Amino acid sequence: MPTTYYDAHQIAAVDHPVEVGSIVTSIALHAGSFIEDVMTQYAQPRPWILLQEGGNNTCVSSAMPQKRNPGLLNSTRADASTAITLAMGPGIRAHNLPPGMPDAKEVRDNKEMVNSAVTVLRKWDDILKALVIDQGRALEELNSDWTASQEVADVLMRKYKLPFRLGLHFASEVVEYARANDIKPSDFPYDQAQRIYAETTKGYGNGVLPMSEEEFRSTLNPAAIVDNRRTIGGPQPAEMERMLTGA
Repeated sequence: MPTTYYDAHQIAAVDHPVEVGSIVTSIALHAGSFIEDVMTQYAQPRPWILLQEGGNNTCVSSAMPQKRNPGLLNSTRADASTAITLAMGPGIRAHNLPPGMPDAKEVRDNKEMVNSAVTVLRKWDDILKALVIDQGRALEELNSDWTASQEVADVLMRKYKLPFRLGLHFASEVVEYARANDIKPSDFPYDQAQRIYAETTKGYGNGVLPMSEEEFRSTLNPAAIVDNRRTIGGPQPAEMERMLTGA
């Protein structure tokens, strides 16, 4: 807080709107990024995260009867962009002025800027409440490609002391073989994994894949990867619960 009359009247009255503008900008940027993450789902023929249809959330396309436009996402994104433009105002108005000029002190303009951020937060909350998540479809999407392949290298390093780069090379060769032969992670032949391991680790160790078939397959399970995390701030259920409790 300012401790002199000059600072309080001439300096802080300009500093505060500029600082609030940076907070408004940060809120709007995060809101926009979140919205765009969700918006990518609307390009999916079988999405796994969508807004609950109806109400103010979605509307039927005027040209395509099968399409539902995410109106709430669109309007909130526009509001976030408006908030950013308003947040730039105090800095621009205060630029190249002698101390004490009233340009950046206008209560009406600064109030509009703050209210724009409040609008974004309220509508963002509406978005979160309206999200419908299809867990089965999400897992299906993860299992359709080799999303969990790095975990193979991680386990080989943590549990079997194989250098990470060597394990990563093995996992990469597994993925390359799988894609060339249109094989999903759940269907990958264990004998091929053994062969690839022997070839990629030639000259290091005995060339025998130390993971059993059961362990190899469980390592490629995206759900198991999440459950097995032990890091602070990770996605494992216990850690998520801790973070939500402390929020």
